[in-house]
Amino acid sequence: MSNDGLLSAVLSDTVTDPDALVAELFAAEGRSLVRLARIFCDDRAAAEDLVQEAFMRLHRSAGSIRHPQRAPAFLRSIVINLARDHNRRGLMSLRHQSAAPPVVPIEPSPEDETVGGEDDRAVLAAVRLLPDRQRACIVLRYYLEYSESETADTLEISKNSVKTHCRRALASLEATLEAPR
Repeated sequence: MSNDGLLSAVLSDTVTDPDALVAELFAAEGRSLVRLARIFCDDRAAAEDLVQEAFMRLHRSAGSIRHPQRAPAFLRSIVINLARDHNRRGLMSLRHQSAAPPVVPIEPSPEDETVGGEDDRAVLAAVRLLPDRQRACIVLRYYLEYSESETADTLEISKNSVKTHCRRALASLEATLEAPR
């Protein structure tokens, strides 16, 4: 049976086996969730940790999920919120630490290799400068290619808000990327 078939079988009307739900969601969504988290934080290991934490939180609350078909959106929402929290903690620790020795660069991940070109790095840097909600909408809509409905479900906002945030983000990206470097 394909992943889609297994996932739809698991995502029936009720969650009878939380372990199966989490396992199937991990198989179907794990990689895209790491890519999603990777957009929000610079560190691949941190992105993987955030996704792992999201799955643990989903597993803890799997028995109380009323609409299992919404579990993937719930999981994406957890990842985005964890990434925001991760970034806030990082900013606070940077403000309170003394000058640290330079960090030795680590080997680029496959995602880094994919984002290889200078233009791609400029776009990614511009996306990271966007406000949280705009960045989340842009990443979900254009990077992960979710529909407006899926994006709205994930972020728990209306489809019109998704359109507005995307429009504003695209205008901001255009201004940032057209500015002389």
